[in-house]
Amino acid sequence: MADLNVIRFDRNGDPETGLQRWDDIPDEQLHSGAPIQTGHTYLDNDNGIFTAGVWDCTPHELLPGPYVADEFMVVLEGSIIIEHESGQIDRFSVGDSFIIPKGTPCTWRQDEYTRKFWAIHSPHTLLAADSSLNAIRVNPDATLPAMTEQDPAMYESEVPTIDLLNLYQDPTGKFQAGVWDCSPMQRVAGRIERSELMHILEGSGSITNADGVVFEFTAGDTFMVPAGMGYQWQNYEYVKKIYCSYTP
Repeated sequence: MADLNVIRFDRNGDPETGLQRWDDIPDEQLHSGAPIQTGHTYLDNDNGIFTAGVWDCTPHELLPGPYVADEFMVVLEGSIIIEHESGQIDRFSVGDSFIIPKGTPCTWRQDEYTRKFWAIHSPHTLLAADSSLNAIRVNPDATLPAMTEQDPAMYESEVPTIDLLNLYQDPTGKFQAGVWDCSPMQRVAGRIERSELMHILEGSGSITNADGVVFEFTAGDTFMVPAGMGYQWQNYEYVKKIYCSYTP
């Protein structure tokens, strides 16, 4: 049986079919606008509990309410405005990444056409608004705490210097997102236990699956490593990435 492969994300969706028209947003969810949305889903884990892909949409505003899922986003075109219950307003523009935790009381507004990569975690738990939650902006330049405990048996190379800032973890502990960086290294081959979306900020490297298929990546690439895939990571130089992962 062939192994799984790394899934490269393309802002234009599937190379053969592109972005497909999605169902209209129900009128009862809209405050204004008649949005047209298209998208492509690259990954669907656990029957919709974790999905990821690319989406675009024309201007609109949703009615205020608790956000219905955990969502990580990378803005590719346009901008997204999130107005919080407190009155705080955040605008996320091209190049920005952010997370909205499930239950965040907010209003989604777009005053222009927008496209994004997304990863959504929709656990089968009751939805309850939590006024302590806010959208979380990913700061690629934030100070990253050093990982002080590492197992040398994990590496074919010398033990690397790794820094990690986990910005959000859902109450189940299965979904998380943050920023990671690493000096050059090579991991021992194994199987990855989580599905991980990676958005590379700096550096380059490769991921090899159990069939020996090599996936090369460099700064600017966005891709998904699906849970259960054979996994041997190697980076030839310093690498920094934004990550979003789900452990089934």
